[in-house]
Amino acid sequence: MQKNMYFDFFGGDCFAAVTEGDKLVEFHIDSANAFDISGNIYRGRVVNVLEGMQAAFVAFGQTKNGYLAAGDIPSAEGKVEVVSDLNLKVGDEVMVQVLKSPIGTKGARLTMNLSFVGKHLIYLPGTPFLGVSRKIVDEDARAGLLSLAEKLRFEGDGLIMRTNAPHADLKTLKTEIKYLRSLYLTARAEYEEAAVGDLVYRDADVHVRLLRDFNFSEIDKIYIGSETVYRHVVSLMKQVGRRNMPVLYKGEREMFDYFGLEQQVNEILSPRVELTNGAYLIFDKTEALTVIDVNTGKYIGSTGSLEDTVFATNLLAAKEVARQARLRNLGGIVVVDFIDMETEAHRAAIVEALREELKKDRAKCNVCETSGLGLVQFTRKKSKDDNTVMLSKVCPYCKGSGTVLSDTYIAFKIKIALKNCFANGYENAIVELNAGVFAQILTKRMFAHTLQNSWKGKRIYMVPHRTYHEEYFTVRGDNSNVLHLPDTAKLLY
Repeated sequence: MQKNMYFDFFGGDCFAAVTEGDKLVEFHIDSANAFDISGNIYRGRVVNVLEGMQAAFVAFGQTKNGYLAAGDIPSAEGKVEVVSDLNLKVGDEVMVQVLKSPIGTKGARLTMNLSFVGKHLIYLPGTPFLGVSRKIVDEDARAGLLSLAEKLRFEGDGLIMRTNAPHADLKTLKTEIKYLRSLYLTARAEYEEAAVGDLVYRDADVHVRLLRDFNFSEIDKIYIGSETVYRHVVSLMKQVGRRNMPVLYKGEREMFDYFGLEQQVNEILSPRVELTNGAYLIFDKTEALTVIDVNTGKYIGSTGSLEDTVFATNLLAAKEVARQARLRNLGGIVVVDFIDMETEAHRAAIVEALREELKKDRAKCNVCETSGLGLVQFTRKKSKDDNTVMLSKVCPYCKGSGTVLSDTYIAFKIKIALKNCFANGYENAIVELNAGVFAQILTKRMFAHTLQNSWKGKRIYMVPHRTYHEEYFTVRGDNSNVLHLPDTAKLLY
């Protein structure tokens, strides 16, 4: 299956995408507004120490203070100690790296155990730990890589051998660790001169992070919409001996539109995802978790067996759930309500299919067995907000509820305002409101009874506006002998 990467740029923001075949599987925004600050290093100051929680809060130049847990505070010997034993106190200035960007109402998760990520290695200054990527499962290969890491590392420092490490020769690995160490030394020098809140090291841009995380042998084409970034990527590719160079896109149409990516990006915002057989998924996101409901929709199967129809739908859904988790960058707990199946073997097969598909994910995922309620749960490591947050903002009308007031309730609020108007001594009232809401008031004769009784003798003029938001209206009283009204004003009933 062909795998391509795309990088486009607009207003200082980088839009990055990864496709497998004709399907979009990853989408990232590296914003000039710094949505994602994970990997960045700052000079911070401790503003609160919570010994009972073995943690501290650190001011580091962001809107919200960062959370620093005891396990992320090394001792002088590189071992983890509790906060109180380290005598960390309010006012202490510390060099902190962002583990997780601020998400929702939560501040960033910080660490003092610094790390510098390369394509093949992760350099851990001051942390004497050696490790190998969990994705390398062959025991002999792991042992060999650990032995190599021991030879490569600087004294007192640590190394993690990444998934790409086995594909690199010794010279490449030595060059990379020297480069990563130089980044640390530069950051340390910057820290010594920095003020509290200053950024002393910025992690690589999204195009560099993606290139270092993927094995180049897996990528068929790389398309870039910026000549500056194109030259940068070409330089990076030459350093690692890559022969298949990226393509500088010069088409007249916008690159994401030309390659059919824009429509798939828009689908990230939809709570409904259609499956190829007519079934569909519904996504419902809360702050704590994401719930995904699987529905058969138009799919009726072809075997005449309900169990086979349901199994086929669930199998297709499992694959799409895994793709959507990557595409939407879901994080935390994900609960999938697959359609109920009678056969235990089918239930086990669905869980296994989901587990296999999630292995393609660069984020760490852990799938649980089917619960007693028939739900399948999995966790996905979260380091930043999901893509719906990156691509959208809170609706200024519904304020994030996802709904607006019904026509009936808006009319009821207008009635309250009218009663207050008449109670203040006015005989005439002018209401300016949305044209659609006005049509409903007329059609349903909502105020007819009140006008014939308690408002008898009162005059209500309604001025409909097509441009008004449905929830917006104004009510004003007027006792003038001559009313000055627009031609669109209607006397109610």
